[in-house]
Amino acid sequence: MIVMDEIKKSCVATLWFIFLTFPIAVIKIDSINNTVKWRWLNMVYIGVGSFFLSMLWRYMIKKKEMGGQKEKKKKEAGFFYKISQNRKIFIPLCVLLGVFTILFPHIFSMYQTTIMISALIYVMLGLGLNIVVGLAGLLDLGYVAFFALGAYLYALLNMHYGVSFWVALPLGGMLAALFGLVLGYPVLKLRGDYLAIVTLGFGEIIRIISQNWDAVTFGPSGIANIPPPPFFGVKLSLQATSTYIFYIIVVLVIFTIFIINRLKDSRIGRAWVALKDDEIACQSMGIDKGKTKLTAFALGATWAGMAGVVFAAKTTFINPASFTIWESIIILCIVVLGGMGSIAGVISGALLLILLPEYLRAFAQYRMLAFASVLILMMIFRPNGMIENVRKIYKFKQ
Repeated sequence: MIVMDEIKKSCVATLWFIFLTFPIAVIKIDSINNTVKWRWLNMVYIGVGSFFLSMLWRYMIKKKEMGGQKEKKKKEAGFFYKISQNRKIFIPLCVLLGVFTILFPHIFSMYQTTIMISALIYVMLGLGLNIVVGLAGLLDLGYVAFFALGAYLYALLNMHYGVSFWVALPLGGMLAALFGLVLGYPVLKLRGDYLAIVTLGFGEIIRIISQNWDAVTFGPSGIANIPPPPFFGVKLSLQATSTYIFYIIVVLVIFTIFIINRLKDSRIGRAWVALKDDEIACQSMGIDKGKTKLTAFALGATWAGMAGVVFAAKTTFINPASFTIWESIIILCIVVLGGMGSIAGVISGALLLILLPEYLRAFAQYRMLAFASVLILMMIFRPNGMIENVRKIYKFKQ
């Protein structure tokens, strides 16, 4: 009876889908010959496909409901956490990954190296936003503003004062951290949707200023001829420059992972997690809620500022079109899909969302449809992300 009910529901869903898509999929009007072409075979394809997908969907939902109790009885540590704790597996994996990373620019083409640089920049951005959203639980939709600040800082300082990349890199992080404090202070008492709206407004303010302040930022025309990172005064070829930037961003990503992992296990990291779980309980335990939020905004923005400097050096050209709200949404999706609070999850989410569109350019017109489908499936079947964050458990034995 249960199977028959599911089949009936799938049949009803199929009929509705055929009805909704009938004018688009079946009817084709030839305006030149004033004729109507009926593509009935398309209706058959749509009906069979929608019925199959509906049955698959219902099967997955039932499987998830039946497996819910079993999953609760599983061990608390996840698969990736177990691997990270097993030195016999973890150390050889790290060595292999390190060798592959070193050889990557020499094995693959410059195009592959360039898109990998872009992916690693988004890894940095995702890890920075992970502090704000994943650990502290503060929804920030204006994160791209700090990214823009770092990029414009390097471009303007180099153009007017000849400041080197290596000087601009820490300056970009510090400027972004300062603006993180500027953003964080007025929103200390906000949470949820209100916080998201304010941060969204902050991101748009920075973008509009960069677009309209022609005297400084050159407006929509942008800033061109931004020099790449210098290599001891040696002039590098285009391919050598790409390889050099690749190694720089790899070192920065490793540095970011190390720092954020240490912060996560520190006192301030535990305060962020407590703030995310329950603000009232966090405050009642003596944690300064204001300082904790400001620290999250400042430290999260630091990595965005540094990533902006690298982005400007990589592209050698920036304009306001590179820092729209969609960039903030993509970075937020990286954190949510990868796994909020999980470093490995954010890395995997960034590589997936940035590399796949590049390798699937043949399906570019269906990109947003596929992207939306992945988001829906992840929210239903993996609400905690691809790699769920596993909290450490401390046991005291007498």
